[in-house]
Formats: sequence, C-alpha cells, structure tokens
Amino acid sequence: MTLLQMFQSNICSPMVLAFAFGIVCRLIKSEMAIPRDLYTSLSIYLLFALGLKGGVELSHCEWRQIFLPGIATIAIGCLTPVSAYLTLRYLGRFSIADAAGIAAHYGSVSAVTFIAAEKFVISQLGEGAVVPFMPTLLTLLEIPGIQVALAIGVIGLAKSKPSDGTKSKGASMMTVWHELLTARSMVLLVGGMVIGFIVKYDGYASVKPFFDKGDWMFKGALTLFLLEMGLVAGSRLADLRHAGAFLVLFGITAPVLHGALGVYLGGLAGLDVGSCTVLGAMAASASYIAAPPAVRMTLPEANPTFYLTAALAITFPFNLLIGIPLYFRMAQVMVGQS
Repeated sequence: MTLLQMFQSNICSPMVLAFAFGIVCRLIKSEMAIPRDLYTSLSIYLLFALGLKGGVELSHCEWRQIFLPGIATIAIGCLTPVSAYLTLRYLGRFSIADAAGIAAHYGSVSAVTFIAAEKFVISQLGEGAVVPFMPTLLTLLEIPGIQVALAIGVIGLAKSKPSDGTKSKGASMMTVWHELLTARSMVLLVGGMVIGFIVKYDGYASVKPFFDKGDWMFKGALTLFLLEMGLVAGSRLADLRHAGAFLVLFGITAPVLHGALGVYLGGLAGLDVGSCTVLGAMAASASYIAAPPAVRMTLPEANPTFYLTAALAITFPFNLLIGIPLYFRMAQVMVGQS
C-alpha cells in the first residue's frame, strides 16, 4: 500500500471523520455540543480500558521484553521536551515560560493519538501487530516529558529574575509532582494496569466485551470522544492568528522529527513495525489533558493560547490525518517491511 493510500484509508475511518465533523460544526457555528458529563465519562472509560487491557497483557510479558523499549521510551521523554524548548526559545524567540510551557505539552503524550495509531496499525497489519505492553510505555513517557520541560522553565526563570528576593508565582515542584501523579489520566492508566495485572486473562474475560479495544463498545466511545475533540479544536482555530506562523510551522514539523526519533529508538530497542509506529506516534503527539494543569500550576506566566492551540488545533489534527500513516511508512523503511 502506498503512502497516499494509507492517508486515504486513515482519513476515511469513522473516528477521523467524526473529528473532522466536529471541526465543521464549529466552522458553521452550529450549537451542537457533547454534554460535559458525557465527555468526562468517555475519557474515564477510554483511559481505564487502555490501562486495564495493558495490565492484563503485561502480566504475561517477560520483563526482558520490556526493558529496552522502556529505556527507549524514557529517553524519548527526556529528549523531546529539550529539543522543543531549544527550538522555541532560540529559533522562535519565545519567552522562557512560553517555550517551556509548550515543550511540556510536546514532551508528554496524547492518549487519544496513541489509541488512534494503534487502531490504524491493526487495520493495516491485523491483530497482534502491536506489542501488548505499549500502555506501559505510554505511562512511562508521561512523567519525564512534562517534568523535564517544567524544570527547564523553573530554572530558566530563576536565573533570569533579579536577585531581589522575589519568589516565583508558580507552585512548588512537590505540589506539581502530586498534581501530576494524582491527575485523572495518570490514576486511571496506572490503576487500570494494576487491576489488569492482578486479574490476568481469566478475570478480564468477564468484562472483556465492555472494555476490550477490539470490540464495538470501545470503538464507538472513541468515535464520540473524537467528535468532541473536533468541536474543541474547531473552537480554537481562531487562535491560530494569535499563535503566529512560527508556532504553526513548529506544530507540524516537531511531530515529524519527534515521530522519526520514536520510530528509530523503537527499532533499536527491538520493536516491530507496528509497535515502532505507535511509539513514533506517541513521541510525535502533544498532550492536552495532563500537561495543561501542570503548566498552569508551575509556569503561570506561560500563555495558554500558545500551548493549547499548538497541541490541540495544530499537532493533534496533523497527527490524526497525516502523521500516523507517515510514521507507519517511516517504520517500514527504518525497521523493515512487514
């Protein structure tokens, strides 16, 4: 299948079309909206299902299988926020707070992009095309990706402030760690994995029709969730004129570079084509759930228009429509045809 055919296959999926439909609804100024409680319920369901299935599969994995991919994932979580910060600070001329705030989003990971990438790979290669411990790598990527960028921002602001005893307006790092580790996305992923690890296949069988990623329930919930994401992204399109041309360019090129890094390191760690694709999509994604509250607490000086618009209105649609097939092709070239 050619790259163009992959794009067409991806764009014509119900999930991607639902996302596009949400954007159209905002462009035509429709009053259509997903109830807030339903959106919250969908996000809880998707994250918990992701962790639960990952924990079940992890319980049957040998630790030597996950060691090198885990090291590669942590390396990605350290490298991507640094590269994003340096690019934004010295090429884009963003302030320390803004550069670090945006970098925290690009160092972290979008769980929805992860799910979409996994679905795409399975549609291309079939069931079993992705190693079962990928949700564990998702969790491993979350923490360093945010914390490295926040540390850079806090240290940079401290050095730039005059030595007059003025204290930073941001929260303490202890408070930020607590907020990050107890955030809904982190708790659901880790909690689901722990439960799945304990119950294993036998216990999971009784709830599998409801939670399994291959069944209609999960796919339907994801489609509705992406419709809501389209509505949110469509409402932020107007912010692009405030973001500037450089941020738009960054929101497209950074995912490609980070995605290539993820695919390459995944290949070095011994992952197959499908798993490298998903790891590349994870590295290329930008968080819009876990990162915003952490940035808001630690770097209140950072402009939300910049980091939310870049993550949600630029990078998320790019990855969903174009990026995922591109990372799949990268994996085929770097790792080998499948």
